[in-house]
Amino acid sequence: MSAALPWVLRAVWAALPVVAGPAFGNALDERSTPVQVVASLGLWGLWGAGVLATLVPRPSGLTLLRVAAPAACGAAVVALADEPGTASGLAVAATALAAGLALLPETGELFVNGAAYGDERRHLLRPPAALLLGPVPLAGAALVAAVVTGPLLLAARSWVAGGVGVVVGVPSAVVLARALHSLTQRWAVFVPAGLVLKDHLALLDPVLLRRHLVVSLGPSPVGSDAHDLTARAPGLALEIRLREPVPLARVTPGRRGSEAASPESLRFTPTRPGAVLAEAERRRLVRA
Repeated sequence: MSAALPWVLRAVWAALPVVAGPAFGNALDERSTPVQVVASLGLWGLWGAGVLATLVPRPSGLTLLRVAAPAACGAAVVALADEPGTASGLAVAATALAAGLALLPETGELFVNGAAYGDERRHLLRPPAALLLGPVPLAGAALVAAVVTGPLLLAARSWVAGGVGVVVGVPSAVVLARALHSLTQRWAVFVPAGLVLKDHLALLDPVLLRRHLVVSLGPSPVGSDAHDLTARAPGLALEIRLREPVPLARVTPGRRGSEAASPESLRFTPTRPGAVLAEAERRRLVRA
């Protein structure tokens, strides 16, 4: 991970009011004063939360940025369509850059390790394709809508619709935020004792693979018979082979409970497989 990434992310986010602010201001010019005030307070509050998240990286900040940055880009695109011009074009470019940085695998690694304990190193696991191709972006958009719809309707003096929006939006936002945040809690974690796989989509409980049991760790070959913990995530899967079976409880999709197993090899899909292999070599979990 580049040492410059945190500073680039902070600089881009800090510059958004200057670069994208004029376009958002123009888009609000024809709105009523209460709507302008509520929308402006929301934008400034979100920007401030994003600044704090970049300064103190934590998994919760990663969830915030990965929802807020694409939402800001979407709002900039709407502003560009409504009033084409230099200001709105710059807003689209700036917010698209912020969104791209927020979604980088390196950014995910930076933020999840902000809450790491002692000598551990966390590596995010890639979400399943079935979530990436629809539910995750839809949940992000629905979360933004749940947060902003009620207050904006109240500011526009639509009292009944605004009240309903707040009553429905608050619990909906909580549920959606928790669901999205849970994706930042799926890790392959290097600890002094070995490697921990923590993935609520595939495992009932985290499983520790002790270093003295590890035979090899590398890209999973095609047709491998290793126990599949990838949750059908896209990308390069890694395979870890052990000297003896390790007991685990695997989550069975679509069914209640779990399925006990004791495999001697496991497959999982980190967002940065090369970084996982480099960390394994650095810790001498495997030999070069």
